Amino acid sequence: MRSGPRFSEKFEEFGKRKPVEDGVVARSRRGAIGESWWSGRFLAVLTQLGVGGRLDRGKTYARAGQVVDLAIEPGAITATVQGSRDEPYRARIGLRPFADEAWDAVLDALAADSWFAAALLAGEVPDDLEDLLGRVGLSLFPQGSGELPMDCSCPDWSVPCKHLAAVAYLAAEEFDVDPFALLRWRGRDRATLLAALRDRRDAGAGSPTALEDLLDRFHRPGVPVPDPPTRDARSSPADALLDDLPPLRLGGEDVREVLRPLYARLADGPPE
Repeated sequence: MRSGPRFSEKFEEFGKRKPVEDGVVARSRRGAIGESWWSGRFLAVLTQLGVGGRLDRGKTYARAGQVVDLAIEPGAITATVQGSRDEPYRARIGLRPFADEAWDAVLDALAADSWFAAALLAGEVPDDLEDLLGRVGLSLFPQGSGELPMDCSCPDWSVPCKHLAAVAYLAAEEFDVDPFALLRWRGRDRATLLAALRDRRDAGAGSPTALEDLLDRFHRPGVPVPDPPTRDARSSPADALLDDLPPLRLGGEDVREVLRPLYARLADGPPE
């Protein structure tokens, strides 16, 4: 059982770190790191999982540009971090991607909710996306430390070490810039996610009564058009003609109901 750090760990802890040219530098120069709801939520989750108290160790490394590179990919945030040794360390923060079936459930829920679909297709990730994921039994963030494995090739056994902590802070700033990076960490990059969402939305709107699908059979030759019933124009409401039309839906709305206010306005005559 270990009672304290080995000499190599103490050397790394107090040794002078080697400078890095063109490293990834935190935008925050002092105080807290992370500005958006998403970065704050990510760092808060780390605190809830019991590792937040050791994150401050990485601020100096993050702000000094000691992280050589950083990548957020499905299942892992990986980085190369330069310490005091010649060879940089490899750091990884894992998170299991959602299975394909889970993503299908997420996409179905997103496509069915106009607010979420419109926001995502406009390039924004709503703060309450977690609530929607909860409705299909999923969580965007890990629920326990076992769901967030962290490892670093440095000799420090504490988790997170300062190299991992620096990576966590820089990842938080990435979530400030692009919340879609959180979804990529869970397994779907932005382009793939939005393409699948558009397909589902288009499929929902593409019913056989959509206007473009009716054009090739509108007044089809050989199909008699029934005469409308005789009406007394003086006593009929302005929108009565709409009641004689068959249901016609476009984008989920009944075109007759969309036109009804316009007919009523025309019947009132031009404004004085």
